[in-house]
Amino acid sequence: MRTYTLHVPEGSVRGDPRALEQAHLVRDGFSWGAFAFTVLWFLRHRLWLAALLVLGGLVGLAFAGRALGLSPFAALIITGLASLLIGMEASSLRRWTYGRRGKPARDAVIAGSQEEAELKAATRWLDAESVPGMGATGAAITAVTRPAHRRDDAVIGLFPASEGGR
Repeated sequence: MRTYTLHVPEGSVRGDPRALEQAHLVRDGFSWGAFAFTVLWFLRHRLWLAALLVLGGLVGLAFAGRALGLSPFAALIITGLASLLIGMEASSLRRWTYGRRGKPARDAVIAGSQEEAELKAATRWLDAESVPGMGATGAAITAVTRPAHRRDDAVIGLFPASEGGR
């Protein structure tokens, strides 16, 4: 099972089907395409700035390797490690780019395939009543009630510093 994030235009109201026409789903996790094809993968996904940054980083890495006089095997290992890093961070760069373009992540779904994720995301987006904390208007309920015995600075976990104050 994979996690997918749903990116819709800013200001879209949950339940609006027109927002889904411009939506993007981004799968979280390692991207084999970005690992193998690096800059071409970014260009395919229309991530121009990220492609430029990756290209600049790879060219800079190649010049640094030349300047340091690395052997071809060492250069291959370094390039492979850089491609591994790009493959791990490609989905984060996609999310960053969509957020910068005015399409922030508005929902996350867990699904076994892209088609299942699209179906779940569309169902959750169009059915505002099924999402906890969402009303018929699509506005989130912001009032949060806290029990009287909880402090605002309560710590979750087992931290010795927090035990002395109780």
